[in-house]
Amino acid sequence: MPLQIPQIVELASAFYGSSVLFAALELDVFTALQKTPGADVEALAQTLGCEVRGLRLLLDAAVAVGLLNKKDGGYTLTPAAAVTLVRGAPQDLTQAIAYNRDVYPAWGRLAELARTGRPVEPPKLHLGDDPARTRRFALSMHGRALGIGRAIVPLLGLPRGARVLDLAGGPGTYALLMAQSDPTLTCDTYDLPAISAVARDITAPCADRIHCHAGDYHTDVWPEAAYDAVTLFGCLHQESPEAIVDILRRATAALRPGGCVYVLDMMTGPDHTTPPFSALFAVNMALTTDHGWVFSDAELKRWMEAAGLEAFSCSPVPPPMPHFLAKAQKP
Repeated sequence: MPLQIPQIVELASAFYGSSVLFAALELDVFTALQKTPGADVEALAQTLGCEVRGLRLLLDAAVAVGLLNKKDGGYTLTPAAAVTLVRGAPQDLTQAIAYNRDVYPAWGRLAELARTGRPVEPPKLHLGDDPARTRRFALSMHGRALGIGRAIVPLLGLPRGARVLDLAGGPGTYALLMAQSDPTLTCDTYDLPAISAVARDITAPCADRIHCHAGDYHTDVWPEAAYDAVTLFGCLHQESPEAIVDILRRATAALRPGGCVYVLDMMTGPDHTTPPFSALFAVNMALTTDHGWVFSDAELKRWMEAAGLEAFSCSPVPPPMPHFLAKAQKP
């Protein structure tokens, strides 16, 4: 729906709210308030090592955008903040939001992307060149995957004792969740060396059944007809159509007859403008990767069929994450 004038003004200042959230997370405001609910700004300033006036401005802004409550000079968490913004909370999003914070400067250079068609920062910055950012990126993926994966894994319907090939498996979160759901499942997960190193730490509880390999799915060839399932979760939105078909063909070759390829990703409608989050996420990917975008489910269906797969299906995953799960089978 087209924006009205007041909404255009709101959109122009929408980054104010994001900045409040990022700063509060950086200072660990939410965890501090979980430990001392109702604390006033003087007590919080002492706990967090902040100056009183500056912190008061931040806390009041957090109240204004709905992240905190304030009563009689004391601050408390809102219910949503309590379960998502406190470190270790049931639906902890703190690591996932760290990724948004890291790409925030890139969004300020969007006009540069439009002029050049090129990412505004080196893609390898978060894939190994900057160790600290790479680890934050991997842990951010882990936080997001935990939020999605617990709902996704039961939808896969993997056979008991399945052997799974997890490509661009990131920090190994999905591999870990699959292994925990079936004590007879085994998984080979592949990603770039710096990411795979983080995956080995995260999958340590199931290290006897999850094998984390350093690799590159652009060039790797896997054992033929060796796997019951191949998963490509949250990775193909950084690839060109030609690369996607090539990856899918090699993945299909690694499947046993009757095995399935599963793709979990953002997807759009045929005109690439809806849903809004997917259209915006396409920009995010283009700012930080050479071929980043978001494809439609119809495009994915064509690519999977070109790779020799059939019986394509695709459906949205349970909220709140705006992802889709697609599946196709090897004849």
